[in-house]
Amino acid sequence: MQYAVLNNGVEMPLLGFGVFQVPDQAECQRSVLEALRVGYRLIDTAAAYQNEQAVGHAIRESGVPRSEVFVTTKLWVEDAGYEKTKRAFDRSMQRLGLDVLDLYLIHQPYGDVHGSWRAMQELLREGRARAIGVSNFHPDRVMDLMVHNEIKPAVNQIETHPFHQQVEAQQFLRESGILHQSWGPFAEGKRDIFKNELLGSIATRHGKTIAQVILRWLLQRGIVSIPKSVRKERIAENFDIFDFELRADEMLIIPSLDTKTSSFFDHRDPKMVKRLGEMKGIT
Repeated sequence: MQYAVLNNGVEMPLLGFGVFQVPDQAECQRSVLEALRVGYRLIDTAAAYQNEQAVGHAIRESGVPRSEVFVTTKLWVEDAGYEKTKRAFDRSMQRLGLDVLDLYLIHQPYGDVHGSWRAMQELLREGRARAIGVSNFHPDRVMDLMVHNEIKPAVNQIETHPFHQQVEAQQFLRESGILHQSWGPFAEGKRDIFKNELLGSIATRHGKTIAQVILRWLLQRGIVSIPKSVRKERIAENFDIFDFELRADEMLIIPSLDTKTSSFFDHRDPKMVKRLGEMKGIT
């Protein structure tokens, strides 16, 4: 495993396992167990995913020492604000069955994020969270958080894949000392990504799959990725990216796929802001 060092000195694996859209508790627990068996040491969940409890059970059942597993969960919009964040964190920790969380993220850039951040800074100082960060924040929102608070985010988890490469955002994050993390590294299969001719030709050259090429491309950009799968063979395949390296010309040609737009939705679209802000009963 390769690691990145966060701006507070904490080490974070560059490849992890995500559990978005795996609400079934038994399936989630089984998948996380398999991921830990294969060698993943970063597990990414969220209160909104409704599977924190299954993740916690899998970590304990795996027999992998807690010190070796990097666990991320996230605060939902419904719980934005100082007091509500403290309570939401406690609920997540209870479901996970953990005493210390490795990374706590604000899931969406809506609501009282500054109140949430003040609470998260306290959790960090108290040692209850080893690192804190954000998710889905555009650079201007990240800057706003940095300007008005004492501690800057350690991580920003944003949509990043070959069709939305986030080059400018990565540059901003790098200059700010914030780690870039990818969600949706495969664009959830949109635009026939697994049949893409360019990525396919690179995969054939290396004797790898398109999924492995994408994850290797992110790894070589220094971006943490958290691919999700509930299939045993795919979980193993996605982890098998440390025995090859993309060539310089390949790294230079993949940017030609960039559309510079989201494959899902715009976080600045008022209708989407309203929809996400009104989602209730998640935590």
